[in-house]
Amino acid sequence: MATTDEEASKTYPEMITEAIEALNDKNGSNKSAISKYMESKYGELPPAHSSLLTAHLARMKESGELLLVKNNYIRPGPDAPPKRGRGRPPKSKPALPPVADLPSPRPRGRPPKPKDALAAAVAKATAGLPRPRGRPPKLARTAGSVTAAPAAAAAAAGGVVKRGRGRPPKVKPSLVTEAA
Repeated sequence: MATTDEEASKTYPEMITEAIEALNDKNGSNKSAISKYMESKYGELPPAHSSLLTAHLARMKESGELLLVKNNYIRPGPDAPPKRGRGRPPKSKPALPPVADLPSPRPRGRPPKPKDALAAAVAKATAGLPRPRGRPPKLARTAGSVTAAPAAAAAAAGGVVKRGRGRPPKVKPSLVTEAA
């Protein structure tokens, strides 16, 4: 019954919105009423009309073009809030300063290796040379030093006493001889 080429070339979403507007029910139009209107208006529809109609109604509902209220589809009013997806809403992005003021970001990934890897490795290895191999020797003690003497000298100077490794030696009481 499609009389003009314009009516025959309409897409499913256009036909659905036209059917809802033509039926003009305040509670909305259900799927069977929309389908009957489309069959009477456009005549020959594809054999998979019911599944196409279901898919397009679901897509229009998800995109926010239609609202589903008690199994009836209605067009949302102009003051209706925009349809929001599931989950937490995204954070609002702060206003960015002009692009010219931003420094260029570092490139992603690992920085490239130097062109002459051998020269860089040799320079790194010889940075502190000449230096003797192995563990450095211990500092020689002076002949008159006793373990308590440096600690007493540091404490008298007001510094922090640094203790050596291991258990400290047992302090022997000094022998006091009394003269009779």
